[in-house]
Amino acid sequence: MALSAKALELIQKARIVSFAAWQDSHPVESIERFQAADDQSRYLTDLDLEQIQQLAPSIDTFIPVVQQLRDRVSEIVDEARADVFHAFPDITQLGGGLYPPERADACWRDFWHFLRCITYGIAGKHTDYTSAEGLHYMQLLYEELQVPLDAMVVGLEGIKTASLKRVEPEQQATLAPYFDHLIEQLRKFDKQN
Repeated sequence: MALSAKALELIQKARIVSFAAWQDSHPVESIERFQAADDQSRYLTDLDLEQIQQLAPSIDTFIPVVQQLRDRVSEIVDEARADVFHAFPDITQLGGGLYPPERADACWRDFWHFLRCITYGIAGKHTDYTSAEGLHYMQLLYEELQVPLDAMVVGLEGIKTASLKRVEPEQQATLAPYFDHLIEQLRKFDKQN
């Protein structure tokens, strides 16, 4: 499935994380660690987390949670995918919103990236970790590719459920807003059409 020139351009601009508002709470070196991980589209490594923790000791509360979510990302995405199939049994069949298989694979990759972005917010203790501009371009990209938004929201809710069941019960209420933030941003895509 070849992507249009417009889609390829939008992919480059659809960077949904922003650390601009973090300057009051994080040293520059800490933000640079987050930014480097995002630039490379990767989860924070143990070394990243260790250095971020040394630079900003006040954020160490959820470092183990971030490590656990990162280390269990495949299981979490699998569970979210199962939720999508449960809600939309024919979505990957001919005529479904995630057909052909390359479309479905791109969707599952987005789930992986959604959790990556959420873990940045958790590690940095910022529930508002998204870029309005990046989200705008992501919305345009989803429109261009005709991504089924309802299924993406179900998947993101599945990521939240699968992630929260892997943390301590007393942490769930504190961590839920990091997931809810991105879920709400995605829901807005549908309302803006």
